[in-house]
Amino acid sequence: MRFKILSLVLPLMFMGLPAPVAQAQTSIKVIVNDQAITSYDINQRARLITLTQRKGGATARRMAEQELIDDKLKLTEAARIGVSIPDSEVNGAYGNIARNVKMTPSQLSTALRRGGVNPQTLKDRLEAQLAWSQVVRRRFQATVKVSESDVIAALKKSDKADQNTSIEYDLKQVIVVVPKKSSNGFKAKRSRESNQIRKAFTSCEDIGSVLSQYSEVVVKPVGRRLETELPEAMRDEISKTEPGQLTKPQQTGRGYEMIAVCDKKEIQSDIAARTEMENELRAKEGEALSRRYLMDLRRRATIVER
Repeated sequence: MRFKILSLVLPLMFMGLPAPVAQAQTSIKVIVNDQAITSYDINQRARLITLTQRKGGATARRMAEQELIDDKLKLTEAARIGVSIPDSEVNGAYGNIARNVKMTPSQLSTALRRGGVNPQTLKDRLEAQLAWSQVVRRRFQATVKVSESDVIAALKKSDKADQNTSIEYDLKQVIVVVPKKSSNGFKAKRSRESNQIRKAFTSCEDIGSVLSQYSEVVVKPVGRRLETELPEAMRDEISKTEPGQLTKPQQTGRGYEMIAVCDKKEIQSDIAARTEMENELRAKEGEALSRRYLMDLRRRATIVER
């Protein structure tokens, strides 16, 4: 079961917004189970909301305060059940947002700062979303059930009813290894090599001759996968990659990773439409359970507003 993390699309209104005036001092505004939320936290989150949701003034501040309260509760609950989100996963989600708005992570950070937002504000929001997704999945994975009849009924009412084809891929994973304690210079070198490999790559059959020129490059077979079986974060990138090509290098905890598309073909099957509809129904039910879960945490929490 998959619970969809709230996507964040930046409309890039940075140019039209003046940077906020720096505060003379930061004060504690809310305490959530002995954890403080400061005026700086609220101002930063409100500014992010203004940039991403076109809300401003008092509305943005109210939304910011409530979001931050929820984030404290989500992260506390995550810690309680042993969920921890590594920085690499947060940075990966941050990078996905950057790609959605056709920027590099560095360019996104620059754009946020230009709008008066510390990039860490967005990363903190992403950490809470990622942690909560895992918390909800652990708690309700066995609870959320969607029957075949539910899927068929929903398909008949949707525009997916006539989708009788699916895309099947044959994939390999290419990892340009970068040890964790490598210098920035070495990381930059491996980044350049990753792009060189991608440029030289022409087919999975010839992969050995390309990679033999580089050290510490690992190839792992992924095998045949339907489009619906691909991780959501990679699906669009793979769909845009032609057979015999590599996806763009993505920095992870292991180094720079790429996916080789060895084959791509259309098959006669409605499994893609059925799986997509099943995921939509599961997500809808999961979101309802998630809201009730969070409301229960709020009822049991000690929240003091100053």
